[in-house]
Amino acid sequence: MARNSSFRFKNFTVQQDKCAMKVCTDACVLGAWADIADADYILDIGAGTGLLSLMVAQRNSYGIIDAVEIDAEAFYQAGENVENSPFHDRIRLFHSAVQEFTSEHKYDVIITNPPFFQSDLLSPLDKKNIAHHAKSLDFAELLTAIDTLLSDTGKFNILFPVDEGKQFLTKALESGWILSRKMTLFHQEGKKAFRQLMTFQRTEPVHSLDITEELYIYEPDGTTYTQSFKALLKDFYMIF
Repeated sequence: MARNSSFRFKNFTVQQDKCAMKVCTDACVLGAWADIADADYILDIGAGTGLLSLMVAQRNSYGIIDAVEIDAEAFYQAGENVENSPFHDRIRLFHSAVQEFTSEHKYDVIITNPPFFQSDLLSPLDKKNIAHHAKSLDFAELLTAIDTLLSDTGKFNILFPVDEGKQFLTKALESGWILSRKMTLFHQEGKKAFRQLMTFQRTEPVHSLDITEELYIYEPDGTTYTQSFKALLKDFYMIF
């Protein structure tokens, strides 16, 4: 996906020139895929440009969405994007680390595209370190924050590169969370998986169906979008 200063969706536009983390395909997949059913209160941890909050607000017409962002420039840019969207009356932004964030209510759903690449070398650019690495928020801290903020019957949706996803899954299961959905994301057939999307909850799912799925972005030619990808993003992408 091109790294332009803005990205236009069907119902909103995301300005991103001040954010280290730009609009990317995997985050868009998370926003369209995340389980947000019947949620009155939703929390977006690490809001960045506000992309996930905006996508969730479009999919859920009544929920109140709180978005937490630690980086000042990203926080202000997210505020700009939210204010210029049709959903500005339902999204509230907080300039805070999630470890220090408190709320008067518990959340029905949490969605997050957290810092990752825990084992990679750090960039000399500190802003990119915060956005890409678990430097300011490690797995244990993230799980503690989610445990504090999520309701007893709530769910959280999360996105990771494959290796970090496996590590996080182990940590989450050890902490008592139950995996209720998992999607593995591929660029195309024959390529290695590059992202894992997961939904967790505290109790066993009511339906014990197969919880795993795969999504290919492109057909084998590497340029044509698959029907599954188009179906998932058709309410958002201008090209579909």
